[in-house]
Amino acid sequence: MKLLAFVDLHGSHKALEEIKKKSKKADMILCAGDVSIFENDLQSILHQLNKLNKKVLIIPGNHESGIYITMLAKPFKNIVNIHKKLLVHSDIVFLGYGGGGFSMVDKQFEKISKKMERDIKKNKGKKVILITHAPPYKTKIDKIMEEHCGNKSIKRFILKIKPDLVISGHLHENAGKHDKIEKTKVINPGPFGKIISI
Repeated sequence: MKLLAFVDLHGSHKALEEIKKKSKKADMILCAGDVSIFENDLQSILHQLNKLNKKVLIIPGNHESGIYITMLAKPFKNIVNIHKKLLVHSDIVFLGYGGGGFSMVDKQFEKISKKMERDIKKNKGKKVILITHAPPYKTKIDKIMEEHCGNKSIKRFILKIKPDLVISGHLHENAGKHDKIEKTKVINPGPFGKIISI
C-alpha cells in the first residue's frame, strides 16, 4: 500500500497543490495535524482534501480541536478524524493521537494508550501505524538547537508496542527528517508530504 503522509500544512496553498499532485500516486492519505492556522479556512481545506477521492485519515494539531475537526469532517465521505481512535484498513491498524506538542509527558495519552494496546492485541498480525502530532522523544525529528524536546510518553509507547511506522510533526524545522526507534521508522513528512510504501 502507498501512503501519502503530510503535516503542518498551515493553510499553505503551495503545499496543498503539492499534496494534490502526490495524492495521485497514493492509496490513502495521512495528516498528522496543523492543516490550518488556528482553524482558519479549515472547512475549505477539508473540502479540497475530500475532493482527492482518497481516504484521508486526519488528527488535529495544536492549531485545531478534535471536536471541531470531527464536526467539519462529518459531511465529507473521505475525511476521517482518528484522534484518540483506531481504524483498521486491510492489514493495517492506524492509531491516531493529535494535539499537544508542547509537553514531554502526556498523561492523557498514557491513559488512552492502554486501550490502544488492547486493540492492537485484538488485531494480531496486522501492521501498525501510529500518527501523532507531537514527535517522540530523542529522535532526529524532535531536536531543536541540539536539544530534544519530544514526548517521552509517546516514545515509551513506541518502545512497548513496536509499530511499523510513526508519522509525527509539530516541529517545522525537522520537516522531511526521519529516524528509527529500534525497528520502528519515524518520519516528519512535512507540509509537502512524502509517499511511503508499507
